[in-house]
Amino acid sequence: MTSLSVEMLAAEAAEPITSAGNAQLGIAVLAGIAVIVLLITKLKMHAFLALTIGSLALGSFAGAAPADTILSFTKGLGSTVAGVGVLIALGAILGKLLADSGGADQVVDTILAKASGRAMPWAMVLIASIIGLPLFFEVGIVLMIPVVLLVAKRGNYSLMRIGIPALAGLSVMHGLIPPHPGPLVAIDALDANLGVTLALGVLVAIPTVIIAGPVFSRYAARWVDIKPPENMIPQRPSEDLDRRPSFAATLATILLPVVLMLLNALVEIVVDNPENGLQKVTMVIGSPLIALLAAVLVGMFTLGRAAGFTKDRIAGTVEKSLAPIAGILLIVGAGGGFKQTLIDAGVGQMILEFSENWSIPALLLGWLIAVAIRLATGSATVATISAAGLVAPLAADMSASHAALLVLAVGAGSLFFSHVNDAGFWLVKEYFGMDVGQTVKTWSVMETIISVVAMAFILLLSLLL
Repeated sequence: MTSLSVEMLAAEAAEPITSAGNAQLGIAVLAGIAVIVLLITKLKMHAFLALTIGSLALGSFAGAAPADTILSFTKGLGSTVAGVGVLIALGAILGKLLADSGGADQVVDTILAKASGRAMPWAMVLIASIIGLPLFFEVGIVLMIPVVLLVAKRGNYSLMRIGIPALAGLSVMHGLIPPHPGPLVAIDALDANLGVTLALGVLVAIPTVIIAGPVFSRYAARWVDIKPPENMIPQRPSEDLDRRPSFAATLATILLPVVLMLLNALVEIVVDNPENGLQKVTMVIGSPLIALLAAVLVGMFTLGRAAGFTKDRIAGTVEKSLAPIAGILLIVGAGGGFKQTLIDAGVGQMILEFSENWSIPALLLGWLIAVAIRLATGSATVATISAAGLVAPLAADMSASHAALLVLAVGAGSLFFSHVNDAGFWLVKEYFGMDVGQTVKTWSVMETIISVVAMAFILLLSLLL
């Protein structure tokens, strides 16, 4: 899961770095993943090093030249950090401004005052779904993390009880609802109607996010009962603050990138002309980088200056925000490197070849192909692009509603069981302070629930429509 452009993601299927047969590739994938898991769990090796070694091992087992494997890994690492790294850094700065100015306290205090214990997971899934509607998954995470951690800390909740609903809201939006890149590519490939897909996507998303979020979080909290990691919790501002930002100003700052990205998406839908002056402007201000940068710059005034910060103190806050995320950036980047090594080894193509002779219904076929590519490559968007391309001929004679359901089936399959080859897996693990096993039992299971439940509702709708 990265926030690269659709064009860059579609171009990820580069020439294979090896001509190995399917059996050898399958063994190489299992061996590469096994190396990573063993290095982290048994030898307690840092995830960045384990992912790097696992990528090299994968290339060796697949019979690729070492130079080609290194090139694939560094290309994937670079593109992931380029797409996600700046966003994580800007999100960290905004989170630190929120924390040090007292803005995060203001939001948390307001939420705790309005929502009781049982209502809190529902409040979190609602907020995350709204924020996640126009945002890439990683942008939503960095905006939600300060609020999630502070609510869990102040309200004395299990982190999973609060965090899982937020993650579910963000993930469902990412996989099923345009204008996220995966659904948009599938809509184009299958010649589906965007409006119908959006409407049916929301219809499927609502029960899916309820089951995978507030309902599943009860069990996740029992399986993994952890507290928010102290090194990630935004600290209370020092007592020398005479005032703190208002709730309205703080919320407006948090939602600014959401509004800018949503505006861009709406203009693309309504205008649909890249040469139009308005669309050119919204494409710039609605890009994730510019939208988050705008929020940071605005936050320096609405949060920092509102709390009485001097210019030096604002600069110090920005500087302090970047150190804790260095490890996260390296791990997420290495996860992208491992994913690219898988793709360049030809794993995605191998799965597409296996699927060509499957004689099963189109909706289920699209879902299964996306599941297989997701498991092998770790990228939800690559899985969506590949699966949509393969089943596109089947959509030629479909009604508008069933073509939209096929888009959603592919999107649902692309979310299945995130694990060690997914950069999003490492992002969640590090932000929530979990080990690999805990991340699998919570995040990976949640993603699987989203995929399976969404597919169940898609099949139900196919019988009714």
